[in-house]
Amino acid sequence: MKKKKREVIRGKMGIIILTIILIFFTAVFVMPIVFTICNSFMGNTEISANYGMIFATTDTGAKKFISDTVTLKFIPDKVSFHQYISVLFKSPDYLLKFWNSVIYVVPITIFQIAVACLAAYGFTRYRGRVREMIFFTYIILMLMPYQVTLVPNFMVNKWLNLLDTHWAIWLPGIFSPYAVFLLTKYMRRIPVSLLEAAKIDGAGEWQIFTKVAIPLCKGALGSVAILIFIDYWNMVEQPLIMLADEQMHPLSVFLSKINTGEIGLAFAVATIYMVPTLLVFLYGEEYLVEGITYQGGIKG
Repeated sequence: MKKKKREVIRGKMGIIILTIILIFFTAVFVMPIVFTICNSFMGNTEISANYGMIFATTDTGAKKFISDTVTLKFIPDKVSFHQYISVLFKSPDYLLKFWNSVIYVVPITIFQIAVACLAAYGFTRYRGRVREMIFFTYIILMLMPYQVTLVPNFMVNKWLNLLDTHWAIWLPGIFSPYAVFLLTKYMRRIPVSLLEAAKIDGAGEWQIFTKVAIPLCKGALGSVAILIFIDYWNMVEQPLIMLADEQMHPLSVFLSKINTGEIGLAFAVATIYMVPTLLVFLYGEEYLVEGITYQGGIKG
């Protein structure tokens, strides 16, 4: 009995310790988000007083050495909506860049999934050495960092006269191998007998694809859509290299170049910038979990 009690106590202590560790790491990861949102409601004077020394420069443009300890402040002395008013109503340039992000990301997400579905179905249904070589090439391309393919993409876009156009961002994104790889691995879990049964019943390949394969991959499609959206919503290198016109840059590029004279606006813009990704995640959380944990082609 004593041994059982000890084991129960050890089990409870283990759970308590694990819970404390998880709470700690959760707080660490959530703190930057809470910090950004809270500071977006501070006035310019308060923000400059708290963090102005971080962005201060010398007369030559060099960064100043910070001798004082900077205190992170979460609760503003006075709640102010001046930053949001400036961003939403007085500074149309920020809204323009926000809609630039939407214009880039939404078509890439939709058409990359469309291309990936067709390619994944082809890789699943038709076997052979050529298919294996092509799929292996997809894996190699997916493993390469995007920075490696920036120069080839730039040269191709220049040859096609697509630089400084939306197509310079759309085309490399639409034909990215990432979604093809994930959906192919997912579709291969669908039992072959199910697809063959549909074929025996008189269904053509297009009907099998649209009526059988795609409905069974809803969870994977949701997961891939969320991951693609978040990935391209945060892109920085592509627009910097492909687009010389700053008016065509997405909001992510602005956030990577915090303007010294607009520290407060940076907090407000960052908060607005987080809203779409949070909404997409919260709306598609079930699909994301289903796509990750799914283990078979048929559900009972």
